[in-house]
Amino acid sequence: MMYQLPLQLRNGHLFVELNSGLYLLDTGAPSSFGTTSRLSIADETFDLQNNYLGLTAATLSQSVGVRCEGLLGADILGRFDHLFDVPGGTLTFSKDELILDGKAVDLDIFMGIPIVSVQIRGVAYRMFFDTGAQVSYLQADCLASFPTAGIVKDFYPGFGEFETETHNVELTISTASFVLRCGKLPDLLGLTLMMANTQGIVGNQILSDRTVGYFPKRRRLVL
Repeated sequence: MMYQLPLQLRNGHLFVELNSGLYLLDTGAPSSFGTTSRLSIADETFDLQNNYLGLTAATLSQSVGVRCEGLLGADILGRFDHLFDVPGGTLTFSKDELILDGKAVDLDIFMGIPIVSVQIRGVAYRMFFDTGAQVSYLQADCLASFPTAGIVKDFYPGFGEFETETHNVELTISTASFVLRCGKLPDLLGLTLMMANTQGIVGNQILSDRTVGYFPKRRRLVL
């Protein structure tokens, strides 16, 4: 059985609309949280914490500039197949396998967070796929050689807000080409990437102009 919910891209962040309000979709967060202790999605009910690393619905709303009721992380998103259709404004999901024509890309999973391989100037980089990220990140010296794209203010649970100089980086995921606005994480956050042998984060910009299949149970992304 398939289900469909309204999907919104607002202020660079991706939200799904449930009866209780908007929830940030974040494949890069291990745990979900919200203003309610229980949340029903499709025919399942999930228990929610009221925060993740000190980030609450109120502070999340302030950081993203959109009032929302919480965040859906990998603990919930990982139980379904997903079709992200940002141009069409819909999220289709199912506990059964969904099908999308396109190029299938294998994913690694670290603590529930997907990792995808990208190519930048012929060099392979392992990067987290994070739908909660408004911009992408690259912890590599080559970043500074790409065209500048301005300063962005961002935030990270447990760390708080920070600013980063961004660059427009050309990269490919399988045969799909993208130009992503990439910054550099603060050194302390950058060190956390090393735990999973990753060099950056691919944000939700890859979803903006196409339908993308995200099938975490099969460890697959379809572009």
